[in-house]
Amino acid sequence: MNAALIRRLDSRAPDFLATLDALLAFESGTDSQIENAVTDILAAVRTLGDPAVIDYTRRFDRLDVNHMSALELPRHVLEDALATLPEAQRAALEVAAGRVEAYHRRQIAESWDYTEADGTRLGQIVTPLDRVGLYVPGGRASYPSSVLMNAIPAKVAGVGELIMVVPTPDGERNPLVLAAAAITGVDRVFTIGGAQAVAALAYGTQTIPQVDKIVGPGNAYVASAKRRVFGTVGIDMVAGPSEVLVISDGSGNPDWVAMDLFAQAEHDDLAQSILLCTDAAFIDAVAASIAKLLPEMPRRQTIATSLANRGALIHVRDLDEACAIANRIAPEHLELSMENAEDWIGKIRHAGAIFVGHWSVEALGDYCAGPNHVLPTMRSARFSSPLGVYDFQKRTSLIQVSEAGAQTLGPIAATLADGEGLQAHAASARYRVKA
Repeated sequence: MNAALIRRLDSRAPDFLATLDALLAFESGTDSQIENAVTDILAAVRTLGDPAVIDYTRRFDRLDVNHMSALELPRHVLEDALATLPEAQRAALEVAAGRVEAYHRRQIAESWDYTEADGTRLGQIVTPLDRVGLYVPGGRASYPSSVLMNAIPAKVAGVGELIMVVPTPDGERNPLVLAAAAITGVDRVFTIGGAQAVAALAYGTQTIPQVDKIVGPGNAYVASAKRRVFGTVGIDMVAGPSEVLVISDGSGNPDWVAMDLFAQAEHDDLAQSILLCTDAAFIDAVAASIAKLLPEMPRRQTIATSLANRGALIHVRDLDEACAIANRIAPEHLELSMENAEDWIGKIRHAGAIFVGHWSVEALGDYCAGPNHVLPTMRSARFSSPLGVYDFQKRTSLIQVSEAGAQTLGPIAATLADGEGLQAHAASARYRVKA
């Protein structure tokens, strides 16, 4: 690849912000064929249940099955997958799981209440969701890290039952994914995928119980299905392409920065990798590293397409400007690749995750650092957060008004209700007020 195939921008250019906004723009859009297919699949599963799931699984995953029992994996299959993993893989999975659990245990919210002087008690009750569905991509594109990042916070939150769905096209099972399910304590696993799996979780079938929330990544059909069932059940998010933004003061290793850009670009053609740097010479060095290292990458064509279409090396005036631009971008992953990087954390308002210093490579966050790798994309870090224990808990308000409290609150509520024209509300409040 010619290094010139990744665009070079300068924040001093008069049209820079317009150019940047055009680069950031991503419309997930809708494919009418996908939307129509998903509509039909959801309707069929909602109406027929198991027979529709079996039919779609036979057609799309090419599995010769006639009953749902053939699509549910017994617990011993998960345990066997864990037991037969190569020792290095098992150890890595267990250490990663332990770190993810330790981090998420700090997120547990507790119920609370307080009592006012007149005896009125107010509070908030925090309870876990009863049942959650976890979608995991299957076949060759399998991600055991997704199991860890979705299942562990659910279990830490106290979710009653966790049901995992994972497609196994042509019967191909990923032992790491099954081992991750064993380690995290997933309760039931069904080898189904696509929109039909989302429908089964959302509506329930004769075999698969309806869940309260669906989490986990998937293809365009899965994303479309999740959007459509939202409201019937909760969903985590509809994620866009993966993103990384690196802020550099020129003090790092250009090979490291180039590889960090590659690490996001290799996800798919639409992934976005951007460098903001105060040093023009360092930008030249990173461009040279890109040209040097790209031919060695097994996924070099995907990386090249991603960098050419959505990547950029941007020269900025100073680090203050770099942080301001970063807040405008609101990236999924932000690397502060600079000396004294911790001094700049406070300048960042919008990012899914911040990786501080030259050693804090984003790939560690994907697998084993501890924080969740399910992060807001498409600038949604401006208003949303990483997946966490709080996504698997719900809050209920507690209101216990004393007799004395009703004498104070009743007239206030009645006055406001009258102002809104809701006379029954007003009367209901006044009935508690003593003459």
